[in-house]
Formats: sequence, C-alpha cells, structure tokens
Amino acid sequence: MPYRPGQKTPFKVSRSKIELFMQCKRCFWLDVRLKIKRPEGPPFNINKAIDELFKKEFDTYRAKGEPHPIMLEYNLDTVPYIHEKLDDWRETFVGVQYVHKPTNLLVFGAVDDLWVDPAGNVIVVDYKATAKDKEVNIDSGWQISYKRQLEVYQWLLRQNGLPVNDTGYFVYTNGRFDLDGFFNKVEFKTKLIPYTGNDSWVEPTIVQMKQCMDGDMPPMGSSIMGGECEFCAYARERSKLTLAALQAKTAKARAV
Repeated sequence: MPYRPGQKTPFKVSRSKIELFMQCKRCFWLDVRLKIKRPEGPPFNINKAIDELFKKEFDTYRAKGEPHPIMLEYNLDTVPYIHEKLDDWRETFVGVQYVHKPTNLLVFGAVDDLWVDPAGNVIVVDYKATAKDKEVNIDSGWQISYKRQLEVYQWLLRQNGLPVNDTGYFVYTNGRFDLDGFFNKVEFKTKLIPYTGNDSWVEPTIVQMKQCMDGDMPPMGSSIMGGECEFCAYARERSKLTLAALQAKTAKARAV
C-alpha cells in the first residue's frame, strides 16, 4: 500500500528505500506515495546463489562455534554470531526492524551475516560477488551505497539494543579470468575488506525522508548526492518524445 500522509500505522521503509532517497528524492516520493517504481534490471541470480552458499558455509562454523578459515587467514579473533533471531534478520522482507517513533517509520533491512568479537560486540558482514580481471575493492564512487548499506545495518542493530563494532566486513568474492577454461565451473577468489562505519547520518536522513513523504512531489534534480537522476532525465526526455509524437499525429489529422 502507498504511504498516506497522516496515517496512524507505521509505514515500512526498507534499507533500499533509504538508498533510493539518497539517490533521488523525486524517485523516492513516486515510489512510496504512488507506487511508481524505477525500472528494474535483470535479477542477479548467480550473486543470489553465492549469497546462499556463503550463508550455509558460515553456518557450518557457527554450529561448531569455531572461526571460519577466512577469519584465521586475516588474523581476526571472531566467530560467527549466534542469536535466536538471526534467521529473521536474514529474511528479505523481515530483517532487523525498528520503529522510529518520531516519524512512525518502521525501518528494516536484511543482513547477510553477523560475527562477534571477544568483547561481545556484533560485527556486520555483507557478502559481495562479481567477476572482473582486477582486484576487488570498495573504493569506487558508486560503492558508497555498499558502505551506507552496512551503516544502516549497524544502526538498526544498535536500536535493537546490541553492542555493535564500528568495523564491519565485506566478504567480497571475484570470479577468476586467469584459468585455462570453463570446464563446467567458475572458480572464485575471496577477499575480506574491513570498513569502519559511521551511522550518524541515518536518523537525520529518516527524518528528512518523512518530511519528503508528507510533502509535495520534489522537483527533478533533488538528489542528496548532487547531480541529475538518470531515471528522471530519461522520463523527461521520453515525455518530450511522446508529446512531440502526439502533436505530430494531431497536426496530420487536422491536415486531412
């Protein structure tokens, strides 16, 4: 159901909706108020499969209470975290939830994994998969969304009363191009990338989101990130072409 200004029931806002707001207020408003969504790309089914296999792999060590080999490889004194709600927190449309009372928004996000350090601090872990012929990192400008994703999870867990380590990790696996053939399998090389998060931006952003939701449709070019939204630009140019086609059709009809 779309959001109705003044509604009494909490409105669910996913982690991805927060990212959408950061990218374009107009696209966000159209989504939550009118359910007009951005066009979606093809599903990343291979990435989804890798996520599920990673979960099974880490769960094996979770059940034994032992560190995963990649933790030992990177000299981390951690083990996979055990919690009765972990399955819910990983569920796509459930996730870690928190009702932000000042805005009455139910914010949620599904984590990939959680680890824990000797002090009992929970560590947010996100799985990433790609295939490229160079070393993976999180240094590209567009990968700010990865960092914000992890910070939203940190914020949600803190709102649920958990002590959270500022440093989280990306388990980033990369399909190899340097082998002699396919032979009915793709081999991957996995890298652990630390990231020290800062979730101080999350709550002020939620307040801004609520203000946006209660207001009129924002103008084009209202991205927090700056610059013009490519989806809005496409919609504008498409509208121009549609209008031009209708005008030409009308002119032709009048000339007959």
